[in-house]
Amino acid sequence: MDKLCEAVKQYGPLVGRILLSLMFIISGWGKITGFAGTAGYMASVGMPFPQLLLVGAIVVEFGGGLMLLFGWKVRLAALAIFLFIIPATLVFHNFWAVDPAQAQGQMIHFMKNLTIMGGMLYVMAFGAGPLSLDARKS
Repeated sequence: MDKLCEAVKQYGPLVGRILLSLMFIISGWGKITGFAGTAGYMASVGMPFPQLLLVGAIVVEFGGGLMLLFGWKVRLAALAIFLFIIPATLVFHNFWAVDPAQAQGQMIHFMKNLTIMGGMLYVMAFGAGPLSLDARKS
């Protein structure tokens, strides 16, 4: 068991960063390649200045996701993602305000986002781990 725990200390943060970053990189890339459609969707839910907010979302998701992936300034990336998820969750996964047929799916997305926020707090607390660009600098 000790060997397993030592291996997880060495490689776990890298695998964790990869897993945490994938959703944001893929989502950010989708927003880049589908900019007009995403801006239209944002406008349809009443978001003001959808193009401007979309650029911000791309920076946080794609840029922050890449920062997590490579382990570069991960505490800053995790903070930005953590803060970004709060309004995104409240606007797009408001399970309490949708029809009952959609409520369970939206609640699952809401809870998923809370879980990701917990992961971002861990990254902020413990950093990128030994296999990262952050570790190479120190």
